[in-house]
Amino acid sequence: MEESPATPPPLQQPQVTNPYGPPALQQPVIQSPYATTEDDRTMAMLCHLLAIFTGFLGPLIIWLVKKDSSRFVDHHGRESLNFQLTVFLASVCLAVLAIVLMFIFVGILLIPIIMAIGILALVAEIMACLAANRGEWHRYTWTIRFF
Repeated sequence: MEESPATPPPLQQPQVTNPYGPPALQQPVIQSPYATTEDDRTMAMLCHLLAIFTGFLGPLIIWLVKKDSSRFVDHHGRESLNFQLTVFLASVCLAVLAIVLMFIFVGILLIPIIMAIGILALVAEIMACLAANRGEWHRYTWTIRFF
């Protein structure tokens, strides 16, 4: 009888060992003290968004309620309040100056400047609202820091 050729043994995969030990199942998650939650971002966004419609009253209410529970909302509430108070003071000063100068027919030139301040404030509030929604620590420029 004729012998059938022997079939070669199947190839075995080489055993690779990890010189550093077994792999970790899960890395520990370290929370940053500046990490923001969805609720924090929403409240911070509302601080800026409500300022468009309510002036300083909306941000003041949110800031007073949430300032102790979230550093992120505390920051954005203070920024929004400071910005609203700065814009209010600038508008009042320019309005008084326009009224005084109205008697010599130059004050009417300040009215477009007062309107431009309102438009720039609206744009700045929208930019801050979007930054807060992204979780960024936004700061207004040219703002007096009352708080």
